[in-house]
Amino acid sequence: MVRQHNQIGDMLCSLTLYKALKKKYPDARVTLVAAKTNYKIPFFDINPYLDHVIVFDKSSLKTILKFIKELRSRKYQIGIVPSTIAISRTSHIINLLSGAKIRVGVKSINGEKNQSHKYLNVKSDFSWDGIHQEERNLQLVKQIGCELTLVETKSIAIIVNEEDNKEATAFIEKHFIDKSKKIVAVQPGAGQIQNLWGVENYFSLLLLLHKKYQNYILLTCGPTDKEVVNSLSEKLHRKNIGCVIESLPLKQLGAVLKQADLYITNNTGTMHIAGYSGAKMISLFGPYCPNEWAPRGDNQLSIKSKDENINSINVDDVFALAQTFLSQNIK
Repeated sequence: MVRQHNQIGDMLCSLTLYKALKKKYPDARVTLVAAKTNYKIPFFDINPYLDHVIVFDKSSLKTILKFIKELRSRKYQIGIVPSTIAISRTSHIINLLSGAKIRVGVKSINGEKNQSHKYLNVKSDFSWDGIHQEERNLQLVKQIGCELTLVETKSIAIIVNEEDNKEATAFIEKHFIDKSKKIVAVQPGAGQIQNLWGVENYFSLLLLLHKKYQNYILLTCGPTDKEVVNSLSEKLHRKNIGCVIESLPLKQLGAVLKQADLYITNNTGTMHIAGYSGAKMISLFGPYCPNEWAPRGDNQLSIKSKDENINSINVDDVFALAQTFLSQNIK
């Protein structure tokens, strides 16, 4: 599997592909070729179907040659280039260099020809406007007879062990002592600036929620979110509203969010972690289409801005939707 786009959300949305592969070929050994990132990606926590990961580091000739040597050290029968987000010529060349006899990918997307499709020998034309990433990934491997039922697709989740659940429960009991109070978690940061619903919006929303419910507030924080999270925290403290800020390991974060009464989040990696953990959630979208990216589980809803600017989402609209979660005691 050659996937240059390997952010957490991208990888979680591709689990349908991996599960379908393992269903048809249960004894297969699956390798992911991933691009180098600025922070550590917990590949095996995200994807239980992976057996091996090779990171493509193109920073020097030495690292490229080392990568090719490692790639060629294994015998691959099937090589897949998903191209569900973007078409990468480099990914197709890597797939060819792997030596795989069956090379699967796209011939065209929405009428746009894949200029590297000559490197593939199993390929189709796909129409993906408005099609969710989960389904796009699954359509890729349907070309080689790998399929999932709707029930199998909906059953995909982050696998949390007993220890992670115990630590999540301990975290909840430590920080949120009064069991009669709701826990509202918020993710104010995002990896891309166009996905950021402003701090003032979150602040106004949390004031409204706290006035009505006197709820606890948990602010989740990724590796690039500290400035945004600290700004929101300071505003809340000036209003004498306490909050907990935490950056947890992926599985513990998912287990904590599942126990929260509501998670309100920008379109970012933790949205997908919460989605595949079964959290009750409202996700906020600006330029991206929720039909393609939003989690689709029970009690997981999204709001899309009326234009490309996520800040055109009205605070009152989010507040109204949040009340449908917090006032009905959804479990």
